[in-house]
Amino acid sequence: MLDPEEAGGRMSSDVIIGPDGKPRCAWAGARDTAPVRYHDEVWGTRTYDESPMFEALTLGVFQVGLSWSIVFGKREAFRKAFHGFDVAKVAAMTQRDVDRLVQDASIIRNHAKIQATVDNSRAMMSASPSLAALAKSYEITRKRAPRSLADLPTSTPQSEAFAKQLKSQHYRFVGPTSIYAFMQNVGVVNDHVHGCFRATDYPTTISSR
Repeated sequence: MLDPEEAGGRMSSDVIIGPDGKPRCAWAGARDTAPVRYHDEVWGTRTYDESPMFEALTLGVFQVGLSWSIVFGKREAFRKAFHGFDVAKVAAMTQRDVDRLVQDASIIRNHAKIQATVDNSRAMMSASPSLAALAKSYEITRKRAPRSLADLPTSTPQSEAFAKQLKSQHYRFVGPTSIYAFMQNVGVVNDHVHGCFRATDYPTTISSR
């Protein structure tokens, strides 16, 4: 089994060993579940592709005032409701579509957030510089991974400036905290904690036992 302590330093209590022997951020859980796959394949993986960036932005919109577990639990329903996060298709949605989604019990039925998602898709199509270009300009490079979840900020000067610029482009529900979560999701910053196999300071080779 891989031993994270051989990476240099004691493994944080915020890291858990999965059934496959890999150490992960504890929030992902120890079973082969959707959160584990999201942790391994999506969260913190750098992307500037339109659809995954729009998805991350939208999940952040719906997370405002709610827990991540509630929002993530409805991820597939959101994908269905918002056309697989195809920006052009969401931008073409009408008021009738918004009213219909307000009645859809499979998602979070918040009219303001549903309308904000449509408005944000339209901003993505027209704003300059683009969301991808802005994300690149606010990228945060860490030399060492955070030691624990308690060391993770909820916002940074970069997310504050990023959110301010997005608001000037008519994006909605884009405060510094939700935008920092967006930055974590799309890998603009890698916040996998020390000891996690996806952390920035985790060695590429570790001895096996």
